[in-house]
Amino acid sequence: QVQLVESGGGLVQSGGSLRLSCAGSGFTFSNYVMRWYRQAPGKEREFVAEISKVVVSTNYADSVKGRFTISRDNAKNTVYLQMNSLKPEDTAVYYCNAISRNSYWGQGTQVTVSS
Repeated sequence: QVQLVESGGGLVQSGGSLRLSCAGSGFTFSNYVMRWYRQAPGKEREFVAEISKVVVSTNYADSVKGRFTISRDNAKNTVYLQMNSLKPEDTAVYYCNAISRNSYWGQGTQVTVSS
């Protein structure tokens, strides 16, 4: 059974930091590009960051570039999102997504940034 389980969300003040984790199981994690998306209330889900399968290339949405860092540990089947200098507009449910021939989604973790 394929599972992606996010953790690490919570409430943080503006300027603070959080690190999200997403643990995968039931599929060959290292064969998948991993992405983070987020969805704020009343808005569409948007791309946040992406990391390639083995050759470590990354890509970020302009809104998070320089503040967020995506990384992965294929030995632990886990992808991370380090979020620094958080802003109230970063408030959203954050989802991880595994992409290869198939696409898998986690259940999401809430991040709330207070001003």
